[in-house]
Amino acid sequence: MPGTTENVGSMVKVDQASVVGKGSLNLTTVSMMQATGAGLIYAAATDFTDVYSKKDMMGNQSDSDYNRMNAFYMESAQNAAIYEAFKLANKPFDLTYKGVYVLDVLKSSSLKNVLQVADTVSGVDGKNFKSSQELMAYIKSLKVGAPISVQYINEEGKNKSADGKTIKLADGKAGIGITLVDHTVVSSTPAVKINAGGIGGPSAGMMFTLEIYSQLTGKDLTQGKDIAGTGTIEANGIVGRIGGIDKKVATANQNGAKVFLAPDDEITPAMKKYDKHIKTNYQEALVAAKKLKTKMKIVPIKTVQDAINYLEKN
Repeated sequence: MPGTTENVGSMVKVDQASVVGKGSLNLTTVSMMQATGAGLIYAAATDFTDVYSKKDMMGNQSDSDYNRMNAFYMESAQNAAIYEAFKLANKPFDLTYKGVYVLDVLKSSSLKNVLQVADTVSGVDGKNFKSSQELMAYIKSLKVGAPISVQYINEEGKNKSADGKTIKLADGKAGIGITLVDHTVVSSTPAVKINAGGIGGPSAGMMFTLEIYSQLTGKDLTQGKDIAGTGTIEANGIVGRIGGIDKKVATANQNGAKVFLAPDDEITPAMKKYDKHIKTNYQEALVAAKKLKTKMKIVPIKTVQDAINYLEKN
């Protein structure tokens, strides 16, 4: 159901800078809870409240893996936001490769009960790498069934090492049986700190980027208005699709936002094949706004630069 609308200015701190302007830039959230009998009745009688099975929401993940994954997505969104904001503001920064995040561990992996979701694999056989491509190339060069030692950092930040054996992947090459993504960290001057409390997931990426950019440049993007929005940050500043946008429009409207920035994402043929009725986030937001009969302006956003251009001109 609709969650909260929260000022990211209270979460983001750029050293020697302050929140710019009298308006606000706000992230929006979706509230989730375990269904009850009363909750099901409420959902049936209320707009913007939906019921899903646990499997639909979490797949085969355990509660702890699901929570770790959402924490990972939030950390990645913050890191991407700093990167994009400094790039847009033409400010210097350093990008450091730390290893690869573990997104999933195959049942066939010899490390199945060792590596956990959101652990960071930092090395293999005592070797360090400068990219995930280098790491994977090394593992693929080994024989299937070869002994292997994996160095990793767990969620408590402790350095660990585990021994196992490579397995045969779908391409016939050796692997360790994990799905992964690069773990990079941005360091900058001035430094940036983001504290989102208990909020998880990647969907605040765009709003964090706008707030960091505003503080870095001293530009008032809000022009005195309360601006809400949502969207992930992808490569080259592209604003990505998120789930539950109707609920985010509802909470933004309830909390008095004047403008809602919605991802105008690309619908691919594969997505159309899976769901022939699929709409872009922007189209979904328009439907929700019409149902709410709100005067809040829904603005389509493809890139962070689109959002900056709109806010500076309006």
